[in-house]
Amino acid sequence: MATWNELNAEVRALGTTFDVVRRKYLRALAYRTGRNMVPLYSGWLDRVDHPGTGIGDVDEVGLMTVVGGLNPGRGLDLLVHTPGGDTAATESIAHYLRARFGSDIRVIVPQLALSAGTVLCCAARVVLMGSSRVSARSILRSTAVRSMPWSRSSGGPGAR
Repeated sequence: MATWNELNAEVRALGTTFDVVRRKYLRALAYRTGRNMVPLYSGWLDRVDHPGTGIGDVDEVGLMTVVGGLNPGRGLDLLVHTPGGDTAATESIAHYLRARFGSDIRVIVPQLALSAGTVLCCAARVVLMGSSRVSARSILRSTAVRSMPWSRSSGGPGAR
């Protein structure tokens, strides 16, 4: 029989109901595409007055830890939803991802990739954006921009 501490540890490892559902769909997407899937997002729209919701050094270390164990031959799908963040940390993340996966990086922006999030988009070969996306479109013109299947736009390169 498990101890109280062991049960608490198991519950914490499983996460909240939202975490369980989120992980389910991220796993399904990775299975469907056959690619590595790593989310980089925060609850910044729910916590607008909470500091530390942008990309920073902690994200850099965490992302490198997660990505370091992945098979680079499967490419990388990076789900980005961010208000931006620290320029140096974002640049470091972009350089690390390019060194690890070359140009086989797709960034998926379901809603917002502002400021430093747009910089991460520029590290990708392909950027997939939902219909409610917001980012610096002028910067993204140097990459192949395609809309997600649920987008109302044309879906071709440079789609608006």
